[in-house]
Amino acid sequence: MSKKLAVVLALVLVVVIGTAAIVYAVVEKASDAQARVATVTTAAAPNDTTAGVEYTATGTRYDSATTSISITKVSTGSRNDKVTYYVAHVQLQPGTIMQSALAGGFELGNVAYTSDIAAANDAILAVNGDYFSARNTGVIIRSGVLYLDNPARRGLAMYKDGTMEVYDETAVSADQLLAEGVWNTFSFGPALLVDGFVPVGLDVTEVEDIGEEWTILGSQPRTGVGIVEANHFVLVVVDGRSPGYSSGVTLSEFAEIFRQLGCSTAYNLDGGGSAAMYFMGDLVNDPLGSGRERGISDILYVK
Repeated sequence: MSKKLAVVLALVLVVVIGTAAIVYAVVEKASDAQARVATVTTAAAPNDTTAGVEYTATGTRYDSATTSISITKVSTGSRNDKVTYYVAHVQLQPGTIMQSALAGGFELGNVAYTSDIAAANDAILAVNGDYFSARNTGVIIRSGVLYLDNPARRGLAMYKDGTMEVYDETAVSADQLLAEGVWNTFSFGPALLVDGFVPVGLDVTEVEDIGEEWTILGSQPRTGVGIVEANHFVLVVVDGRSPGYSSGVTLSEFAEIFRQLGCSTAYNLDGGGSAAMYFMGDLVNDPLGSGRERGISDILYVK
């Protein structure tokens, strides 16, 4: 073999090895972005004794020793009848609970974006809450603290044992709720499912006493929470008012989504321009087809 040929072969070998190294690095980086293992620091919730949590996560899934979250995008229909919504299944180990956070405290007028409240509270997953600051009625308990006791409607009670139920605010005292282990209540509605059944008249009755300027009827963007069994929650956010992408759903259609997902109880939260879902630092849905959030008073989240 001539000296010149040997030099050429050596150069070719260097190029091949270099190219292989670059390809390997790119593949490894992409794989690492797709699934990563990290340690996060979380504030202690009731019965939580760990400060750091190791987890694996992708753009649609999160898993740790205490929490499992999976998010699915669903689109049905076509053209102006198309509906797009996002479903988050949340499965928690006993002692890990759904939490709520406020936008700057419990005062009328305090609002912030869902994503900003979520980020400030180190949330993994969050949706907007009931926008309690828009009215002065209802029973509002957050993180085991009673903020408002002015019964008006059917509310949602979420317990520390990982269960939840729809209840009549006018039929039970706030003290009793706290004594029974209620950690958070939400006061908006209506109830979408009770004992697995859709209440009669969802599409003809407005929510009790939320103000004449509010309407929740017709096809709208929606946010709601349901439960399959203890510690298995389902959060759904439906986009709307955006023809060709998502027209929104009626309340009975929203209830049917939860029923088909296997929920026994489900409750409607604030919707419209407030409807937002946040996951791992990003806004998941597309509010009103504009990608812009509306300021709200509170969130329901997982940490």
